[in-house]
Amino acid sequence: ATSACIASPTKWELFLILLATIFTAISAATMPMIIVVFGEFSTILIERKFSVGASSETILLWMFGGGNVLINATWEETRVEIINDSEAYLIWLSILAAIQFVASVLFVDIFNYTALKQITRIRVRYFQAIVRQEMAWYDNTNDNNFASRLTDDIDKIRDGMSEKVGMFLLLMLTFLICIIISLVYGWKLSLVILACLPVLIVCNFFVLKFQSALTAKELDAYSNAGAVAEEVLSSIRTVVAFGGEEKEAERYAKRLKPAQKAGRRKGAFSGLGEGLLRMFSYSINSLAFWYGVTLILEDRGKEVKEYTPAILMIVFFGILVGSENMAKAGPFLEAFATARASAYSIFKIIDRESAIDPMSGNGKVINTGMKGDVDFQGVSFHYPSRPDVPTLRNLNISVGAGQTIALVGHSGCGKSTILQLLQRFYDPNEGKVCVDGYDIRLLNTSWLRSNIAVVGQEPVLFATSVKENIRCGKPDATQKEIENAAKSSGVHDFIISLPDGYDTQVGELGAQMSGGQKQRIAIARALIQNPKILLLDEATSALDSQTEKLVQDTLERASKGRTTIIVTHRLSSIRKADRIVLMDRGIVLEDGSHFDLMKLQGKYYNLVRADSLQNAQADNVATEKEEDEKKKKRDSKGRELMKFDNHVHFEENTLKASSDDGKEEKINSFRVFVRILKMTKAEWCYLFLGAISAGIIGMSYTAFAILLGDIYGALSIEDPEEVQAETNILCIAFLIVGIITATSCFLQNFMFNTTGVNLTTRLRSRAFRSIMKQEMAWFDQDVNSVGALTARLSGDAANVRSAVGPPIGGIIQAITTLVVGISVAMVYSWKLALVCMCFVPLVLGSVIFEAKFMTTSFMAEKKAIEEATKIATEALLNIRTVASLRQEGSMVSRYSKEIQKVERSVKRKLMFRGSVFSIGQSAPMFAYAVALYYGGVLVANEGVAYENLIKVSDSLLYAAMMLGQSLAFVPSLTAAFLAAHRLFQMMDRKPIIQSPKDINDNKRQEYESTVSFASVEFSYPTRSEVPVLQGLDLKVLSGKTVALVGPSGCGKSTCVQLLQRFYDPDNGRIFLNSEEISSEIGIPDLRGKIGIVSQEPVFFDKTIAENIAYGDNARDVPLAEVIEAAKSANIHSFISSLPLGYDTNLGSKGTQLSGGQKQRIAIARALVRNPKILLLDEATSALDAESEQIVQQALDLAKSGRTCLIIAHRLSTIQNADIICVIQQGKVTEQGTHEELLARGGFYSLLYNTQPIN
Repeated sequence: ATSACIASPTKWELFLILLATIFTAISAATMPMIIVVFGEFSTILIERKFSVGASSETILLWMFGGGNVLINATWEETRVEIINDSEAYLIWLSILAAIQFVASVLFVDIFNYTALKQITRIRVRYFQAIVRQEMAWYDNTNDNNFASRLTDDIDKIRDGMSEKVGMFLLLMLTFLICIIISLVYGWKLSLVILACLPVLIVCNFFVLKFQSALTAKELDAYSNAGAVAEEVLSSIRTVVAFGGEEKEAERYAKRLKPAQKAGRRKGAFSGLGEGLLRMFSYSINSLAFWYGVTLILEDRGKEVKEYTPAILMIVFFGILVGSENMAKAGPFLEAFATARASAYSIFKIIDRESAIDPMSGNGKVINTGMKGDVDFQGVSFHYPSRPDVPTLRNLNISVGAGQTIALVGHSGCGKSTILQLLQRFYDPNEGKVCVDGYDIRLLNTSWLRSNIAVVGQEPVLFATSVKENIRCGKPDATQKEIENAAKSSGVHDFIISLPDGYDTQVGELGAQMSGGQKQRIAIARALIQNPKILLLDEATSALDSQTEKLVQDTLERASKGRTTIIVTHRLSSIRKADRIVLMDRGIVLEDGSHFDLMKLQGKYYNLVRADSLQNAQADNVATEKEEDEKKKKRDSKGRELMKFDNHVHFEENTLKASSDDGKEEKINSFRVFVRILKMTKAEWCYLFLGAISAGIIGMSYTAFAILLGDIYGALSIEDPEEVQAETNILCIAFLIVGIITATSCFLQNFMFNTTGVNLTTRLRSRAFRSIMKQEMAWFDQDVNSVGALTARLSGDAANVRSAVGPPIGGIIQAITTLVVGISVAMVYSWKLALVCMCFVPLVLGSVIFEAKFMTTSFMAEKKAIEEATKIATEALLNIRTVASLRQEGSMVSRYSKEIQKVERSVKRKLMFRGSVFSIGQSAPMFAYAVALYYGGVLVANEGVAYENLIKVSDSLLYAAMMLGQSLAFVPSLTAAFLAAHRLFQMMDRKPIIQSPKDINDNKRQEYESTVSFASVEFSYPTRSEVPVLQGLDLKVLSGKTVALVGPSGCGKSTCVQLLQRFYDPDNGRIFLNSEEISSEIGIPDLRGKIGIVSQEPVFFDKTIAENIAYGDNARDVPLAEVIEAAKSANIHSFISSLPLGYDTNLGSKGTQLSGGQKQRIAIARALVRNPKILLLDEATSALDAESEQIVQQALDLAKSGRTCLIIAHRLSTIQNADIICVIQQGKVTEQGTHEELLARGGFYSLLYNTQPIN
C-alpha cells in the first residue's frame, strides 16, 4: 500500500490527500474535546450531589453559562444550575458533532476520490507493463493469472488506499490527541496506564507480521488457481472433447487448498490480535479506575486538588477512547497488509524494465526508410525456458532487399524461430540479426515491427469488427484501403455478404469463423500494412485448394519489391522463390534456387520427391492436352468458386446480453443469505460459536456502561473507605469482562474467518465445476468470455466471504448491543431511554439508504470491470499477435477506456458514502448530547440518580455507535449478497446439452460406429438468423473413411462439433448406429468413443507425457502407451532428444513447439484413447512432406477398423477415402470416390484440378 501511494498520486492528488489528512485531524480532535466537556459535565453533576456543593472549576462549560461554583446552595439553586450545565453541554456537543460531520464527509470523500484515480492509473499501468514485457518473460513466468491480478489484487490495493486510510488516520490521531490530553490533565495516572502499551505494541507487531506472510501465501495460491482456470477456459473445446472436465475441476480445487489453509491460519492470528487488544483495553480500564480513585481519595482533604472526578474522567476516557481506537485498528491493518502484499506483486511487474520494450521510444529509426536487407550473422539461440535445447547453431543467412527466400525443413528445425528473432521477440544468445546493416537491437522495436508484416499459421483475430481487425495492420487506414486489402486477399465479397458487412463483430478470438475466413482476414491485415519485409509462416495452410491458389497469387504479387521470407511445408508453393534454404537442427544444409537444389539431388531433392509421390496418380490421370484445357478453365472458374464462398454462412460470436442483463438486477438478500447458510452446513457449529461470541462482545458494551455508571455512583459516596471498597469490586469486574471479551474476540474472528475461507473455496470449486458442465453456446456469449469468467471466479467468490466472515460478527455485535442496551435503559429510566431511541431510526435510515445505493451501483461496476478484463485477457492470451501488429498501445487504450467506465461507476457508488459514514459517526454524538441534556433535566426535576443517567445514556450510546460502525460493513455485505446471487445463478444453470435422464453416464456401452446425419439444420445460437447447415444428409458406415471438402466456412467443422454434441441441431437428427445421440446416448460415452485432431491443437501447462495422456481422461494412461502413441505419430525421437524427455513441461499453450511438433503431439493424444471414431480436421496441414507421409501412414493404420471423418483442403490426403462428400451452402452436393467425383467433372473436380501440381 505504501509503494502504491508513493508511486501513483499527481501533485493535485497529493494536495487533496494533504487536505483530507487535515480534515481527518479536525474530525479526530472533536472526540478529545467531547471527552473534556463530558468530564467537566459529569464532575459537576457528581459534586452537586455533595452537601457542600460543586467546588471544581470548569473552562468549556463556563463559556456557555454552565459550570458555576456553588457553595452551600439551596436545592432550587442547584437545580437551576444543573439545567444550565446541561444546556452548555448540549451546545458544546452539538457544535462538535457538526464539525465532526463536515470534516468526516470531506475526508472520506477525498480519500475515496484520490484512491479511485490512483487505482485507475495502476490498472492501466499494470496492463501496460505486462504487454511491454519481452516474450522470454512470458515463457518463464509461473504466474499467468493476470486477469485475477487486474481485478482481485488491485481491488485489494484500492481497499487499502481509499477511505480506510482516512479512518485509520482518524483512529490513530484520535488515539494520539487523547493520550496528549490525558497527560496534560493527569500525567501520573496517564503514565501508569501508558506503561502497559509497549507490551501491546510488541504483541500487535508480531501478529501483523504473521498476518502479512499468510496473506501473501493466500494471494499466491489463489493466483495459481486462477491461472488454471484461465488456461482451462481458454481451451474449453479441447477439455470437453477429451472428457477432461472432471480432471480440470479437481486440478482447480487442488490449487485452492493452500489458500484455504493460509486463510484459516490468518483468521486465527487475526482473532488472537484483536483478543489481546481487548484484554489490554479492559485491563487498562481496571487499572485506571483503581489508581485514579486512589489519587482522588488522597486529594480529598487538600485545599488544592491535583486529581478530581473531572480529571479522572478525562484521563480515563482519554485512555479508553485511545485504546479503543487502537483496538479498532486491527481490521484496517489487516486490509493494509493485504494491500501491501497485493501491491508488491503488482508493482514488481510495473517497475520491471522490459529487456525488449516495444513501447519504448529508444532505438534508431532509419530516416530514409527501410530497404529490407536481412542478415543473420553467426546466430545461436535457445529458448530461455529450455536452455539445454539449442534451436539455432551458428546460423548465417543473408536476404537481399526485395528477394524472396523460402525456409524448409523438418518440424522443429528452427524455421519459425528465425521469424521470431527477426521481429525481435527474442534476442540471439550469440551473433546478431541485422536489417539494412544495423543490428536490430540498436533499432527502435516498434519501428522495426512496423516494417514487418506477418501471416501466421494460426491466425488470431480480436473481439472487434472485421474492419477494425484489418485496420490493426495500419491504424490510420481508410475504408477504401481496408476494402482494397480485403479484395487482394479474396475475402471482400464474403465480408459484404454478412448482415453488418465490415462492421460485423468476429467474436472472441474469431472462434466461430472457419480457418479459411480467419486466414484471409489475417492476410488482408498484413497487406494493408504495405511492409518492407513480409513473413509468411504457413500463410495458406487453412485454405482450400482454389482459394489457396488465388491467395497465393495475391501473396506473390504482394511480395514483389519486398523482402519475403516464407516458411512452408508445401514445397509446390515455393518453386518460384529466389532462394530456398533447407534447414536441419538449427543449421543450413542446402541453399539455392529450386533448380539448383534439384540438380544437387540432396536432401531438398528427396523432400520434393516425397511431396510429389502423393500427387503422382493425378499426373497420370490426365494427358498433357487435358491439363492444358484445364489450365485454361482455371482462371474462368476461379471466380465461380469464390461465389460459392461468398454464400458461406458466417458463424459469428456476437452477444446481445439477455434482456435482464441490461436491467437493474434485483435480488432477495434474505433468500441469498439463507442459501449461503445452507452451503456452510458443515461449519454451522463454527457459525454458532462465532455468533455466540459476537453476542457476548455486544453485551460487553452494555456491561461496561453499567460498570461505568457504578463507578460514578461510587465517586458520589462521601465515605472514602466505602468508595475504595466499591472501586475494588468494580475493577475486578472490569478484568472479568475483559477476559470474557478477549476470548470471545478470538473465537469470533477464528470461527467466522474459517467459515468464510471454507465457503470461498467451496464456491470457487462448485462454480468452476458448474462452468465445466455448460454447453459451447454458453461460452460463445460475450458475458461468458474467459476474462469475464475468471474475474467472476476470483472477485465474486472472494466477496461472498463477507456474508459469513467478520462483517457478520460486527452486525451481530451491533444488534446485541442495541437490544441489550435498550432493555437495560428501559429498566433504569424509561423516559430517558425513549428520548435516546428517537435517534436510532436516523442511524438505521442511513444504513438502509447506503445498502440500496450500493446494490444498484455494484452490478454496474462488476459489468464494467468484466468488459475491461475481457480486453486484457484477450491481449495477453495472444501476446505474440499483439506484439507483431504493434497493438500494445491500442490494447492499452481500449482497456483504459473500459477502466474509465469502471471509474465512473465507482464514483456514482461513492457519491453519498462520506455523508452516510458521517451520519453514523456524528448522530451518536448528537444523540448523546440530547440524552445527557434531558438526563440533566430529569436529575434536576425528578431526582433521577446520576449513575442511572450514565448507565442509560452510555448503553444506548454504545448501541448507536455500534450501529454506526456497522455502516462500514454495508458495502462488503451488499457486495457479498450480489456476488453470491451471480454465482448461484451460474451454479444453478442447467446446461441445454446434457445426457438423457435414463442413461447412465458412467456405463460404457459398446456401440457400433456408423454415423448418420438426417436432414440436419443448424445455426449457431449467437446468430440464429444465419443458417449454417440446411438439410444435411450424410452417412459414414462403421469402419469406413469419409472426407468432407468444400469452401472455407461451408459447415465442415460444424459437422464435427455437432457429432461431439458441442451443439445440438435445430432440426433433423444425428445417429450413432441406430441410436440418436441427443436422446439415447450419454455424453461421456459418446465423446469417449471419439478422438479428434484439430487444425489448431491446444495444449496445457503440463508435461508432454501428461498432455498426450490427456487423450483419455477416463483412466490413468501408462507411460508405455504414451510412448507407443508418440511413436505412431512420429514424435518419439524428438521428445527423447529433449533433456527431460517426456517430463518436459510444454508451458502455456505449447508456444515453444513448432507447428509440426504440436500437430504430432495432438495426433498422439488422439491415438492414446484408441477411439472408435476418429475426427481429423486438417490433421496433417502443418507437417512437412516427409513427416506428413510417415504420419499419414500412421493415421492410415489408426483408421483401420474405425469410422473416420476427415476434413481437408489438401485433396491429395483424402484420395483413398471410401467416400468423399462435397459440402456447399450447408448441404452435401456431391459424394462418391475420388475417381467417381473426378469423372463427374463437378465442383470436386474443379477443386482438385486447381490444387498445385507437383
